[in-house]
Amino acid sequence: MKIGFLGFGEVASTLSKGLLKHGVNVATCVEGRSSETKELAGKSGVTLYKSNKELAEVSDILLSTVTPSQSIIVAMEVGDHVNGVYVDMNNVSPRTVKEALSYIHNGKTVDASIIGRVKKGLSVHIITSGNYACQFTELNKYGMNISVIGDELGQASAIKMLRSSFTKGISALLLETLYTAYKMGIDEEVLNIIAETEGENFKDSAISRIISSSLHAKRRCEEMEEVVELISENGNPQMSKATVQVFKLLYKKIDKLKERPKTYKEVFKLMEREYKKNNIGNNGY
Repeated sequence: MKIGFLGFGEVASTLSKGLLKHGVNVATCVEGRSSETKELAGKSGVTLYKSNKELAEVSDILLSTVTPSQSIIVAMEVGDHVNGVYVDMNNVSPRTVKEALSYIHNGKTVDASIIGRVKKGLSVHIITSGNYACQFTELNKYGMNISVIGDELGQASAIKMLRSSFTKGISALLLETLYTAYKMGIDEEVLNIIAETEGENFKDSAISRIISSSLHAKRRCEEMEEVVELISENGNPQMSKATVQVFKLLYKKIDKLKERPKTYKEVFKLMEREYKKNNIGNNGY
């Protein structure tokens, strides 16, 4: 079985590592990608193809793991060339995933969403929906943790989006709360006091959320824009719109961050530096 990855970022590289250990033939294409992506793929041991179209033709299961803004674009690029099952694993709304999958002309499509941190590797839970979802679960034989939640495309992505509405909203609120406390010199005290009611794991979780947000602000902004689209069809996305703005402004301030900060204070120091560089006041973001 040959598994192809469209895009080779954190998701693809992490899952590839586990699949290779189980003897699976894994491939990707890095033409036109960044030097960091090319280096990552080169070191991983996956087979490299010259084009996404060629990759699509030879893959038994083709996984789309690109940024939300590229989900439709890459599906349009390879749609006529997919011979196996095409799995959209991007953090996009049901409407977007349905549009992307409509370009896969053989109709063998799956809507899939990662639930939790992909750093868990193959054990991370992946929920799927669509008539070909069961074929994707064949990868459970190689250590993956895939479950089918429905027959309709869009069901898996809807669950992922609504989960993101909650988790990323919490991250945005934590960022705003703790940055204010940091500026007032009471951040440690605020963390400890909130932990009294939120549980002993709160402090470590909060710090991890802030650091992770600083690294992935652009991607999370794109994901939350998809959430806004979903909620707009069914309700009023006021909180989700505010969350988009928090991640958008965070990304603008520390968009060149490449290494994971060791502490949340490093994130806030970077933000302060950007304030001073651009002569911005400290009210809000």
